[in-house]
Amino acid sequence: MMNSMIIGKYVPGESVVHRMDPRAKLLLVFAYILIVFLANNAGSYVLLGAYTALLVFMSKVPFSFILRGLKPVIWIIIITFILHIIMTKEGPVLLELGFLSVHQGGVIQGLLISLRFLFLILITTLLTLTTTPIQVTDGIESLLGPLKKLKFPVHELALMMSISLRFIPTLMDETDKIIKAQTARGVDFSSGPIMDRLKAVVPLLVPLFIGSFKRAEELAIAMEARGYRGGEGRTKYRQLTWGAADTIMLITLVCLAVGLLFIRN
Repeated sequence: MMNSMIIGKYVPGESVVHRMDPRAKLLLVFAYILIVFLANNAGSYVLLGAYTALLVFMSKVPFSFILRGLKPVIWIIIITFILHIIMTKEGPVLLELGFLSVHQGGVIQGLLISLRFLFLILITTLLTLTTTPIQVTDGIESLLGPLKKLKFPVHELALMMSISLRFIPTLMDETDKIIKAQTARGVDFSSGPIMDRLKAVVPLLVPLFIGSFKRAEELAIAMEARGYRGGEGRTKYRQLTWGAADTIMLITLVCLAVGLLFIRN
């Protein structure tokens, strides 16, 4: 399961989404996160799903690869769906088991919220799949550039976010190796009482933290050896260029927002 985590990984490609300016992709993702909350009925979710599917298709990232990457978070979506079924008491009763009753409103709301959650995961994951960590750093730094006048550490913030994205798959792979090593020594992570399974996590966390600190120290030494002294006076090897495709993609997002408002009302 750890190896199937795709958040933070980059898939090389020459698609329209890959060639987009990272600033345009960041703006698209942030705006999409706001727009997704406009959906409140079946029609709006169909439109939102069609737009999301179009972006995935345009990225040319294998859909099977994306589905494998959703496995680690699918349980969160399922739990969200179940909680809405249990907690929402609206509409006619569909099923009643003792003190537990399932209402039609709970099923509908749980389904819509789960779809919204799924769309958010897909669109944010698509950003990291089609954008290198360096491009993400440059895009964030460029968008937050005006804050430099307020002495805000824009470069340092962008660098931290980039390193965090880059280390997610690395830490997942490290965790997978430790789990396999502990399993070979007889530790069981998948069965038994919940307390025993929680105790089994302790020998997993200790080497993971030690390995994380070691990698952080190695990265700091490497950056210092290359003469890194912050963003002051640094030049860019790759210049960001805003193209027509970036403008068109943001226009389509505006059209999506207008369409959702129209269907919503």
